[in-house]
Amino acid sequence: MAFDVDGLLRLWTSPLPPAGEAEAAFREFYTDPVRVNGALLTASDLVARARAMQATFEDPEREVLDLVETGDKVAVAFRMRGKQVGPLATSAGLLQPTGRLLDLRIIDILTIADGRISNVWMTADELGALHALDAVALTRRA
Repeated sequence: MAFDVDGLLRLWTSPLPPAGEAEAAFREFYTDPVRVNGALLTASDLVARARAMQATFEDPEREVLDLVETGDKVAVAFRMRGKQVGPLATSAGLLQPTGRLLDLRIIDILTIADGRISNVWMTADELGALHALDAVALTRRA
């Protein structure tokens, strides 16, 4: 299949054009709407998420750690990192800017239909990233 994972990651980390053009760029990779972890999101929703992610990182870096393609599925493990200059929404709450290196390890499982992503299951190692930034710590029971 040879899905363009590098192009997809660039879409999320490189500056986006104005709204209409950005939505069109997302529609090149995603159906509109697309199901993400069970929720239907429009191209406009994806652009908003990408802009929020881009505001989180200064000089973002992305690195594909592993990639598996089979049939209509693509699984990609990657890391996204950079200086955290903007807030990051996490499962544990909003992480305010730290000015420190934020390193997220992420796994996406993508379903491809007619060359575009129609469904995404994704998970990120937020806990590891939060711990590395001293934003969370384990406690011991008394």
